Amino acid sequence: MTFYCFANHRTPEQLAEMQRLEAAGICLFCPETFRKEGTHEALWEGDHWTITPNAYPYKGTALHLLLLPHEHVEDLADLGEPAQLELFTALRWARSAYDLTYYGLGVRNGDCHHTGGTIRHLHAHLLVGDPAPEAPPVRFRMSS
Repeated sequence: MTFYCFANHRTPEQLAEMQRLEAAGICLFCPETFRKEGTHEALWEGDHWTITPNAYPYKGTALHLLLLPHEHVEDLADLGEPAQLELFTALRWARSAYDLTYYGLGVRNGDCHHTGGTIRHLHAHLLVGDPAPEAPPVRFRMSS
């Protein structure tokens, strides 16, 4: 099994990092790798989830966080019940920590070759659009 869907990369830097991690057999979003690689900052960590800034934020975002479950699954429905419940704790933390009055939440489930995702480890995107009138709208890809 591969961990990454290379065709869905958004920048050359992202593709190079995905190729490096794949060659090493590393799933960046699994907790042991996430901590060891040191490329992402853990803003919040619970028993089942970690929140980090997205290293490759979408255009038009004022804030782009990733919510990473510690379990390596590809579908929300496959998470254990404690992880399912803690997702809402993580969302409440982010909403409070960033004083959010609005945000979007995007989650792709299943094979990233068909969802438009880049990594085969479930994660949620917390997206806050830039309110500036000239800012582009945030686009979240949901298909291949």
